[in-house]
Amino acid sequence: MPRIVLKDILKKYGKVVAADIPYLEIKNGEFFGLLGPSGSGKTTTLRIIAGLTRPDRGRVFIGDEDITDVPPEKRNLGMVFQSWALFPHLTVFENIAFGLRLRKLPEDEIRKRVKWAAELLQISELLNRYPHQLSGGQQQRVAVARAIVLYPRALLFDEPLSNLDAKLREQVRFELRKLQKNLKITSVYVTHDQTEAFAICDRIAIMNEGRIQQIGTPEEIYNRPRTKFVAEFIGITRFIEGKIEDIYDQSRGLVRVRTEDDLEIVSWADLEKVGRGTKVYVAVRPDFINLASSEEPGPNVFKAIVEMATYVGDVMDYEIRIGRWRLRFKTPPTYRFAPGEEIRIKLQEEKLIAIPQT
Repeated sequence: MPRIVLKDILKKYGKVVAADIPYLEIKNGEFFGLLGPSGSGKTTTLRIIAGLTRPDRGRVFIGDEDITDVPPEKRNLGMVFQSWALFPHLTVFENIAFGLRLRKLPEDEIRKRVKWAAELLQISELLNRYPHQLSGGQQQRVAVARAIVLYPRALLFDEPLSNLDAKLREQVRFELRKLQKNLKITSVYVTHDQTEAFAICDRIAIMNEGRIQQIGTPEEIYNRPRTKFVAEFIGITRFIEGKIEDIYDQSRGLVRVRTEDDLEIVSWADLEKVGRGTKVYVAVRPDFINLASSEEPGPNVFKAIVEMATYVGDVMDYEIRIGRWRLRFKTPPTYRFAPGEEIRIKLQEEKLIAIPQT
């Protein structure tokens, strides 16, 4: 399956920038995610690829073919919408076969392809039913079958699981990833759900205000966010503000940060982007914090005051304070601390991320 390339794309609605993408390459056979809050430009970007929205500037390529001026119906792309958009008066068979009939394929070829898609999505026993006789998960499978039966060059998903309940959504997202890997088809997946994007996609573009903030694997984006927005949007993150005092360990990429209330924190940083005197946000996630013994030496060991304690089943979720900074911290339920109690913690220096203030 071919790669998808966007070059110099700009789309504006009045003064609002819906998409501003100098260059984006989605690799051959890749499951690529567009992740961001509402209004970030991810659906606009998908619609530009699909041909449903025309950019004010720029070109769209599939493989080596410039498809910018090709109408949507001739791009040979499969699309699965948020609403699934099934025809209520047609059986499952006819819903899946609809695009094939528009292409005037022979009846035996239509039956062959529908049978193949139905078996792949495990809905063969549903072919004679109507959409209102199906569960949400079954309707979602029919929508995917209708897309893949066309043998498209790429698959586009626009928040296809948002209408499912949480448990079914978790089940179906793994099925989608397995299907995509079996078909080896280039796919683009739009969602505002971080967990969904991380579970499904090989790489993800984080979008905000029409622009891509960062592209990377789920691990890269979680562990090394490049901007405060990305760090804040992905997972639970609190920030400690300070200024880089010096390089603590060049080989490990560690810097020493001094806060206004005179805390000294050792953190990882991209040494190509920061130096002595750089103002930074130190991003701290709950899993970057450990309990420390009273004798534990080394940097980043602090006394903390428990501000709030919440039992959430498999963990205790705490809000704690060091100096003037409030952080989130989680422990197994076997550890119980009451509000007002003093504990000792260690911030893991190689996990902390010092992000330049801009």
